[in-house]
Amino acid sequence: MLCTGLQVYSPHTMKRAAPWDEQVDVISSDDSSSPDMEMESVNECDSKQSDTNITFDQPDKEITPEGALARRAEMYQDYMKQIPIPSNRGSVIPFTSWTGLGKSIKQLYGQPLHYLTNLLLKQWDQLRIGSEEEYRPLDTIIHPCKAEATIWLVEEVHRQTSSHHHVANLWLKDPMHHASIDAMFPQLRSKS
Repeated sequence: MLCTGLQVYSPHTMKRAAPWDEQVDVISSDDSSSPDMEMESVNECDSKQSDTNITFDQPDKEITPEGALARRAEMYQDYMKQIPIPSNRGSVIPFTSWTGLGKSIKQLYGQPLHYLTNLLLKQWDQLRIGSEEEYRPLDTIIHPCKAEATIWLVEEVHRQTSSHHHVANLWLKDPMHHASIDAMFPQLRSKS
């Protein structure tokens, strides 16, 4: 009885192609092979095969949710690094808040802003709460061109220098981090 992979061949009538495409005759020296012995051999083959599958199916390292999140943060940061900061900016965008200006910039340029930039814009809006100028439109306090240039400068810092480990740690602490990640995917130019 010969066990190869998932097929079991009887030694009495077996001829099969070998990996090198030659015919191989299998001759049994023991003709006392009974159906019960053949079933035992089949069971042995099945158990050996399943043991083998278990060994191959198990990964070398256990993937943890934190590890998966860190990998997503690394992929996100790598992607954001590839998106070029627009160089031609000539529009004057009216705005009443930092997050409003960020939203207008995303629409105008068709680009996402970095997760960290979105957080910063929200923080800047929160800083205004309770101030004398809280209800005054922001574009009457800061010139729109300066405000837009500031956002692009901060965006460049976040895209080019932020650690994916830092981003992953922030995502771990914030179960709603997806809300601050823009779902925009501009076409990237190849580097060739």
